[in-house]
Amino acid sequence: MGDPVLSRRGFLAVSAAAGLGMTALSGCGGDSDGGSSGTTTIEWWNISTTQPTKDVWAGLAKKFEAQNPKVKIKIVQLENDAYKSKMTALIASGKLPDIFHTWGGGVLKQQVDAGLVEDLTDSTKAWADGLLPVAKQPYLIDDKAYGIPFDIGMIGFWYNKALFKQAGVSAPPTTWSGFLDAVRRLKSAGITPLALAGKEKWPGMYYWAYLAMRTAGVDALRKAADDKDFTGAGFVQAGGHLKELVDLQPFQKGFLGAAYSTPTGQAATVGNGKAAMELMGQWAPVVEADAGKGLGADLGFFPFPAVEGGQGSITEVFGGGGGHALRKGAPQAAVDFLKFFASQATDQELVKKTGVLPVVPAAESSLTDPNLTAVQAQLKAATGFQLYLDQAYAPAVGQEINDSVAALIAGSKSPEQVTQSVTKTAKEEQ
Repeated sequence: MGDPVLSRRGFLAVSAAAGLGMTALSGCGGDSDGGSSGTTTIEWWNISTTQPTKDVWAGLAKKFEAQNPKVKIKIVQLENDAYKSKMTALIASGKLPDIFHTWGGGVLKQQVDAGLVEDLTDSTKAWADGLLPVAKQPYLIDDKAYGIPFDIGMIGFWYNKALFKQAGVSAPPTTWSGFLDAVRRLKSAGITPLALAGKEKWPGMYYWAYLAMRTAGVDALRKAADDKDFTGAGFVQAGGHLKELVDLQPFQKGFLGAAYSTPTGQAATVGNGKAAMELMGQWAPVVEADAGKGLGADLGFFPFPAVEGGQGSITEVFGGGGGHALRKGAPQAAVDFLKFFASQATDQELVKKTGVLPVVPAAESSLTDPNLTAVQAQLKAATGFQLYLDQAYAPAVGQEINDSVAALIAGSKSPEQVTQSVTKTAKEEQ
């Protein structure tokens, strides 16, 4: 993916640019193993801040402690953007948590290149070989495993069947022109077509990423990263298609200041029936129900539409999953916890209670939700897969994509300027 090696000095520069001082750091790693009591304390950082996942994960930590009386799990749970910011500062300090959330890809690679992440290849092989290969892929670097997945999935449209019916949209659209027509129909019926967390930027990136996949093709995204050049016609067209959508004013009032999982944010707007759709991952139903009321049987899912004349296919999917990595030198108890978390019993509990898709094949029987079953079917039929761009690429490139696409959606950048800005950042990451 053309990810450069980032030195510790580079990490410090990134941290300083983000305005993060050492006061943002927690006492992570290093002091976790040992103590006069003979108890090992493991610090576990994750992004599971919504219910029921937050309590389920806390319960799993207690279960592991009960099975391992000399181990204590200290949980630190942070919202997505806050987690990324804190991790940037921690990376600069060279002192990561014992166990930490990772999406894999270019961000994990830079952490590995900086010598901060434990190689899990040998210590986990006996049981990790049984996990779904597609779920493990984002955490493989030079054929070595630096993370263990607990979830896998894809981004797609979650929609309100009742609002579609009210607007006369008889079926989910399969083409971009059909999608734009559905947006117009919803607006004509007085229904807000889409909810978007414009404040957080990464949800908007999903639109540009998918449109780039549909116009230029998934291989073009990888080539652009390798060549450090995103100015190709397909990428400009992707921005043009997104501008077509933005010009229809499809988002909820105040979307530029809206967060994702707050009571007035993107997920709640859909979950409370105030917007017909959101473009989000497999976790969407859980967050919609936590932040809002949830749609129950009215909730449906469909893949991102094909773009007429594009090089990509509707069977090429964009997404990823969640995984855990360990800091370099983490105690054996941290490896034991990863094994516990990747067990069939744990995976079945996660599937049943938190809506994740199984990474342990034997846990697939626990998947009963029809929408999540539809997501899994799309994944199994996928002819191509692209990891989230803000994780697949070097951090500076991913952040520039998020920022530039947000500017396009806000009307302050053109499609051409988006590709030029991303290319400039990619070339600077030598």
